[in-house]
Amino acid sequence: MPRFYARRRLSVAAAATALISSVALFNAPTASAALPTPVSASTARTYLASLTVKTENRTGYDRDLFPHWITQSGACNTREVVLKRDGTDVEQNSSCAATSGSWYSVYDGATWTAASDLDIDHLVPLAEAWDSGAGSWTTSRRQSFANDLTRPQLIAVTDNVNQSKGDQDPATWMPSRTAYRCTYVRAWVQVKYYYGLSVDSAEKSALQNYLASC
Repeated sequence: MPRFYARRRLSVAAAATALISSVALFNAPTASAALPTPVSASTARTYLASLTVKTENRTGYDRDLFPHWITQSGACNTREVVLKRDGTDVEQNSSCAATSGSWYSVYDGATWTAASDLDIDHLVPLAEAWDSGAGSWTTSRRQSFANDLTRPQLIAVTDNVNQSKGDQDPATWMPSRTAYRCTYVRAWVQVKYYYGLSVDSAEKSALQNYLASC
């Protein structure tokens, strides 16, 4: 069962209300279904076999080289669009900021009711993309990558889980929820394939092992 966390002290009444509300949430489809569905495991294996294997190069990386959280429509930037997409009963103010709602983090099974507790994860991290080919892209292409709502590249997850992931690839980091790992590696391979990014040998081996059990 997904775990609940509170970043602030709650009254007994408030906690009881939250628990009752959570029962309905658990019985409903989780918001994770909003992530664009990745390719099948068999397609991912085919894609992976075609990816170039090469040593990664971090030279010159700067996060600002990937313009992110750009305006998508009206006052809504990419972060707010993903929060709305991945949440349940999300309400936004006139500036498009999420003021209420609930979010289930597929990486760790936690549910949150404050948007500030969520990060929008770049499933293939920006630094990882740079290391595997994005360093030669135009700024426009890096912007498209950093704000891609079409591929399974952006997802709302627990902030400190995203921060612990950092720029790691599947050879050194995977979601703690084993039930999500197949989806995660299928999405990873799809994004790398679409953008023509390479993989290093340890990364490819890890992806092959996880896909073999999908």
